[in-house]
Amino acid sequence: MDRALAELRAAREAAREAEERAKRSDQLMRQLVDGRQDPAALADRVAQLEAENEDLRDRIGRGREAVDGILASIRFLEERR
Repeated sequence: MDRALAELRAAREAAREAEERAKRSDQLMRQLVDGRQDPAALADRVAQLEAENEDLRDRIGRGREAVDGILASIRFLEERR
């Protein structure tokens, strides 16, 4: 019973999120049709955001490598005690 309720809650949440995405998409589509949003400007912004995301992914990767190195050093020092 608890599992069924949890699945029902999850399905409702997924439906709510899908409705919100549909509303945002509908609003954007209306803005494009009305000429309030320039498709070229949107494409440029998407490209900019994708570049920023790639930079952030690289930075996160380098940070993880640094953390892994620090953890390895700590483990080594703890083993020597």
